Amino acid sequence: MKLMFVKASGAGNDFVVVDYRLNDIPPDRSTLARTLCHRHLGIGADGVLYIEPSSKAHFRMNYYNADGSAGGMCGNGGRCSARYAALTRLAPSTMKFEALDYLYDAVVDGRIVRLHMKDPAQFRSITRLNVLDKIIDGYFINTGSPHFVTRVEELEELDVHGLGRALRHHEAFSPEGTNVNFTVRSRTGLVQRTYERGVEAETLACGTGSVASAIVHALSEGMTSPVEVRVRSGELLRIHFDRAGERIQNVWLEGSAEMVFEGTADIGETLDSISVTISRVDREIA
Repeated sequence: MKLMFVKASGAGNDFVVVDYRLNDIPPDRSTLARTLCHRHLGIGADGVLYIEPSSKAHFRMNYYNADGSAGGMCGNGGRCSARYAALTRLAPSTMKFEALDYLYDAVVDGRIVRLHMKDPAQFRSITRLNVLDKIIDGYFINTGSPHFVTRVEELEELDVHGLGRALRHHEAFSPEGTNVNFTVRSRTGLVQRTYERGVEAETLACGTGSVASAIVHALSEGMTSPVEVRVRSGELLRIHFDRAGERIQNVWLEGSAEMVFEGTADIGETLDSISVTISRVDREIA
């Protein structure tokens, strides 16, 4: 089968966009996602954004992680989906889309996309996790996906893969596991590195993780909206929110979303082999 796709980047978090209007999307989205996302034998991405029809909104975003697992909400994926929908006239610049039976609002302004997130839930302190001969304290919060946020002294020499993987699988977060965010305060906000569940590696950005870190620091340290989070790609994500006592609501995730290139993938019959032809390389695919 031939599959038309677009490669997108949300502040460095990269995705393969597959549009139902251009493709017959196979039922086995999991195997296809693993094939498309393979960094060496495929297109290479943190996940796949299947753009599908919706009876409730302009479209439905169905997100799969690079390992083929069905993902939770993906903030940067949502922003990239919205930008793609606006560029291809699937939706106006102010739109609604469906993901995991929830309706999200998004506003596209050039390369900047603002996404209205679910209110955070399940905020709690977690202390004295024994991981790799270290004692780790932090906070758990769900921002559409589960996240553990911990403050560290420095980020550059941190073993994000080893420590992140150990925390991701820690029994405190069983059975589903968690994403892990390591943060440092900066003059203007936060600097963050993230180990993502489903990618099973550090990613250059994480939207729900940036929201998690911003909200955790707001609740535990009094940071005020908007909180700027500098992610591993070097880009900034801005998190806007309202606070009433210990309640956080009206959360918006803001940052860049770009279409990097488009092409055609020849997919083998069992969906596990691929040959890719790039037809256009552009930072402004329309």
